[in-house]
Amino acid sequence: MNNRKALMILFLVMFIVMVGFGIIIPVLPFYAEELGANSKELGYLMAVYSLMQFLFSPMWGKISDRIGRKPVIMIGISGLAVSFFLMANANQLWMLFAARILGGFLSSANMPTTMAYVADITTPENRSKGMGMIGAAVGLGFVFGPAIGGIFSKYSLSLPFYIAGILSIFTFLLVLFLLTESLPNANRNHDATKGSSRWDAFSRENGVLFFLQFFISLSLAGLEATFAYFTAERAGLDSEKLGYVFMIMGLAGAFVQGGMMGPLTKKFGEGRVIQGGIIVSIIGFGLILLTTNFLTATIFITVFGIGNGVIRPSVSSLLTKTANSEQGSVTGLLSSFDSLGRIIGPPLGGALFDLGSTLPYVSGILLSCVAFALFQFYKGQKETVEG
Repeated sequence: MNNRKALMILFLVMFIVMVGFGIIIPVLPFYAEELGANSKELGYLMAVYSLMQFLFSPMWGKISDRIGRKPVIMIGISGLAVSFFLMANANQLWMLFAARILGGFLSSANMPTTMAYVADITTPENRSKGMGMIGAAVGLGFVFGPAIGGIFSKYSLSLPFYIAGILSIFTFLLVLFLLTESLPNANRNHDATKGSSRWDAFSRENGVLFFLQFFISLSLAGLEATFAYFTAERAGLDSEKLGYVFMIMGLAGAFVQGGMMGPLTKKFGEGRVIQGGIIVSIIGFGLILLTTNFLTATIFITVFGIGNGVIRPSVSSLLTKTANSEQGSVTGLLSSFDSLGRIIGPPLGGALFDLGSTLPYVSGILLSCVAFALFQFYKGQKETVEG
């Protein structure tokens, strides 16, 4: 299988995975509320999923360096399927938490292994474009997923979870029969479980990028945990309208990541794209505070989503260019830091929202400023090393 065909199949796989994941986003707050959850408990429900990803993403990335990418991706997708069906049948809040824990543990294999797969089959010059295509798949998943979830939630709040589970089974079969292994046996790190640590990547000058991703993820997670409540309060949006808001944001993000990441990074380089993405994210956070109706909610979160969406692919590209045979370990560690932000972000966002509905977005501006400052430090550190 040639690399272009493999990348297109991987794009399709991640698109379907994210459609399944996106389906539950506008539904989960209301589904959890039906089972007795308040805003803080919803934050914990989102955070526990990310806790599993924080703990186990580096493990799965390292395993994929040792046994190959395909089997690890299949494990991740099967975990999603099981968790969706368990959530669909939950009738108590603890059952929803149990399903999220199991799903987080197994599905933590998906993103780092997918990014490592892309790094396997792309050249350094085209790395950002490949990472951007995966980002576009995620964005397009948010085009269709939340819309489907919002529409079907009108019939039953559990129905979107069944649909997500069925899509996950289909994706598993797609990987099984169509996706070939990207990491030949000769290139595998058979000693990946010995004498190495998840923290080894910090020995490189790019280590500060992991912390940058943490602060970006922290700000995003606070928004995700509270946006449904914020727009319900400010604009009267229900789960269906919220689904359409995320759909439009995903479409815009997919266009930028899938069609513009390559040209942008070739013209400006990953560093300037990261800085530009952070600045646009800050502007988006500020605009969200001015939300008054469906139209403004859609426009303002789309501005934020475009800026936020270009950061992760560019950071991934910079890191994997120096990873050599440990692509999975590096992408796993990056996913771990991303997840750490999602652990702290939802309960922090929920607590801030209880104090004042605008506070999660004000804090998002401040956190993004910290990320911008970290990149300036990274730039100075890199210039010193190269000089």
